[in-house]
Amino acid sequence: MNPTVRTLAVSGVLLVALCTAGGRAQQPQQAQTPAPAPDAAAQPVFRGGINVVSVDVIVSDKNGANVADLKQSDFEITEDNKPQTVETFKFIKLDGGRIPGPDGPPRAIRTDEDEEAEAAKDDVRLFAIFLDDYHVRRLASMSVRDPLTKFVETQLGPSDMIGLMYPLQSVLNVRMTRNHEAIVQGLQRFSGRKYDYTPMNEVEQQYANYPVETVERIRNKVSLSALKGLIIHMGTLKQGRKSLIVVSEGFTYMVPPQLRSPNAQMPAIAGVTGAGADPITETRANFAATIDMQQDLRDIFDEANRQNVSLYPVDPRGLAVFEFDLSEPSVGFDTDRQYLNATMDSLRTLAENTDGRAIVNRNDLAAGMQQIIRDSSAYYLLGYSSSVATPDGKFHEIKVRLKRPGLQVRYRKGYWAYTAEDAARALAPPKPGPAPAVTAALANVASSSTRARVIRTWIGTSRGESGKTRVTFVWEPTPRSAADRPLAPGEQPSRVSVMAVGSNGSPFFRGRVPDMAVASTSPSLSDSGAAGRASRVVFDAAPGKMELRLSVEGGSGTLDSEIREITVPDLTGSGTSLSTPVLFRGRTPRDIQQLKADLQAVPTTGREFSRTDRLFMRVAVYGAGGPTLSVHMLSRAGQTMSELPVTPPATPDGDAVVDIPLAGLAPGEYLIEVKGTGAGGEAKELVSFRLTS
Repeated sequence: MNPTVRTLAVSGVLLVALCTAGGRAQQPQQAQTPAPAPDAAAQPVFRGGINVVSVDVIVSDKNGANVADLKQSDFEITEDNKPQTVETFKFIKLDGGRIPGPDGPPRAIRTDEDEEAEAAKDDVRLFAIFLDDYHVRRLASMSVRDPLTKFVETQLGPSDMIGLMYPLQSVLNVRMTRNHEAIVQGLQRFSGRKYDYTPMNEVEQQYANYPVETVERIRNKVSLSALKGLIIHMGTLKQGRKSLIVVSEGFTYMVPPQLRSPNAQMPAIAGVTGAGADPITETRANFAATIDMQQDLRDIFDEANRQNVSLYPVDPRGLAVFEFDLSEPSVGFDTDRQYLNATMDSLRTLAENTDGRAIVNRNDLAAGMQQIIRDSSAYYLLGYSSSVATPDGKFHEIKVRLKRPGLQVRYRKGYWAYTAEDAARALAPPKPGPAPAVTAALANVASSSTRARVIRTWIGTSRGESGKTRVTFVWEPTPRSAADRPLAPGEQPSRVSVMAVGSNGSPFFRGRVPDMAVASTSPSLSDSGAAGRASRVVFDAAPGKMELRLSVEGGSGTLDSEIREITVPDLTGSGTSLSTPVLFRGRTPRDIQQLKADLQAVPTTGREFSRTDRLFMRVAVYGAGGPTLSVHMLSRAGQTMSELPVTPPATPDGDAVVDIPLAGLAPGEYLIEVKGTGAGGEAKELVSFRLTS
């Protein structure tokens, strides 16, 4: 390959990687950096020690039906061709919750904590669908919508969890859910973009004028990087078997000269070579592209094996006879067959090396996808202590043989052992972590910065009137990056229906935010007046338990809903207490001056900032004896970094103001410790935030 082209491709990948697959907040590097050697934090294959290995084994008869009557003595396992002793044996049979369990209906997935807790359960099946629109033609994407929809509607049970992801979607915004209807809605919007180079966002615009072969290389890197990120995310949620459906027409770095011709029925791209290129040069370029693709596919299936994720590629073309259709330039029969084989082989490679199945070259996709459910519903879990594995960081091959003839057996091909350094870390005693309050605060910033639902919110409390507590609810549409799929007009959130109810059922507030039809005598409503900005409602509530019912509305109806249980604090006693610290962000000194002068300014809901932002906080301290206020900047480990100056309130019941300098901080997570001290004791609040640049 031309060195210039290779350099451009790498530059494009680095550019796009900023907006594509990343791991969760606790593992951002895993998803963006290829990992030929395993990461100690991503080793689900070890159980109870660094040399204990577990293997999922699927056994079926000649008709594909699961075999459930085997015994431990029917299995033989070798590792690196050396016999191993099966020590643990269990037959796993799941039905997706179709048979009601003793704990009642499956729990709805509303938060990151729900997702992690539910997915980790042994009786929960975990699925994901990767819609590779970069490598699916538009007509093929339309034809595959119904089989995918039928799979979700008819094959999944009420307890099954499933997620949906596109190449240009951050894995931080992917939620494994039991809301199968929402997944179906996403599937029905699937639209392929293969060989369509029209820029859909700012990121794509930046490499729109690259040669076609460079754009194709970037698209492959983006798709595979996102796929790897999704695999890692699934691995963090569950140790057991997981199924990932990859909807794609396959991957190849080869682009035939005919498709690069300025006369082709594709956008003319500057710098593209024409048809009839030197055959020797083309052969060498295609050979180099094949080697590169093999290595990238290996990175994917190696990661899938580490995370115990089985890949099920689904070719939406069905029974494909040609790689290129009639609407594209003719490339010749032999060339077409070469490219068709390359793309299909890439899908088969991913399946065969991850204990999945390639659903390719068949018109009955639904029947093939039924096998995904069978594989996830019944399998044998075998465990053994490896007699040969040492901390060498190498791949160890596993083979499983059945003593009973006539049966088909499938299993993953092996595992990566720890390196010596990984083993030392795994066996070392855990280091003392930060205080629980620090951990909880950091979890809040991670939750607010990930997966953002349709909107993001903030809830704060301060002293109200007549012994009540003033509750402030703020919402704003979730910010979207340039790489995110554009929202249709009906998907844009326009207002939020809010109902606040006390523990005895008495309502504190009911209305929509914003709602200009509300009379001025109603609880205070304010709106920033600009589309896409924050809106607020303020009402008084009695201290104690309160249920907050939220319904996000848009042009197409209800977009999302949630019920939260909130404890409203009592801030009227003589003991020292604090209002909820409120953050305000500005871009310029003038912004900050205006925000400080406006006591009705709407606070920011976000907790991610850059060093060019200007930030300040308002907070009130209550209690007997005139308590004092101190504020400190802390590291993510909870260690004090500096004391922040506090401007006292102008009135006894007013808020103190704290400027928070960001310019001198490195990117990362930080905490602000707000402490009130007085005759009534001490009160403390931690506010976490993240600097992204």
